[in-house]
Amino acid sequence: MPENAAVDVIALAREAGWTLAVAESLTGGLVAAELTAAPGASAAFRGSVTAYETELKHRLLGVDPALLAREGAVHPEVAAQMASGARDVLGADWGAATTGVAGPEPQDGRPVGTVYVAVAGPAPASGPDLDRDVDLGESFADRLAHVLAHHGTVEAETGVATKSGAEAGSGHASGAGDTEKRSVTGLTGARGEKILALRLNGDRTEIRRDSVRIVLGLLRDELIRNARAQDTEENGGT
Repeated sequence: MPENAAVDVIALAREAGWTLAVAESLTGGLVAAELTAAPGASAAFRGSVTAYETELKHRLLGVDPALLAREGAVHPEVAAQMASGARDVLGADWGAATTGVAGPEPQDGRPVGTVYVAVAGPAPASGPDLDRDVDLGESFADRLAHVLAHHGTVEAETGVATKSGAEAGSGHASGAGDTEKRSVTGLTGARGEKILALRLNGDRTEIRRDSVRIVLGLLRDELIRNARAQDTEENGGT
């Protein structure tokens, strides 16, 4: 997880002419604060929505109310819809979102440390066929798993699973019932959003801090992926 991810995100977005928006729940505006602290943010960052209450995720971001009623606010497809909602409502090219349980108590049946972050990009570059066309190397989920494993993690799991919202939310990242385990699983949302299902440990401050760094790292990676895809297309696939 690069320490200067927010700076990189703003620089990459400016270079490509993209705009950014953020929807936050458990991070309470911290992602937006990181982005707006980066030089040149005004040229790329359009704004953010801190939808802390579950109802506001529907009213302000368009998250499916049936999904919220069935699964609660801490769910991978909720994160995906928050990211897409921020992108669409704020008129940006890219949206990023965070939702999860920072503690001190569990929420919606999810233990403390259960976090979902998501990034929604512009079509068609973020579509499901991108990885088949461009050599992107190791995914951010894989690299993050190595970081978690290197820093005293009992377990780190990676994988990519394209699932519907109901399927993706029915299971948590490996180790969700064990506070000693940290893990990351890569998922794809119903509309092609990139999601990380995270199991983090630490206190409330540490979980929120790590969530900010991870979503910015994922956003940074997706901007790079799409920039490479554009370059490949402009160069005739070479």
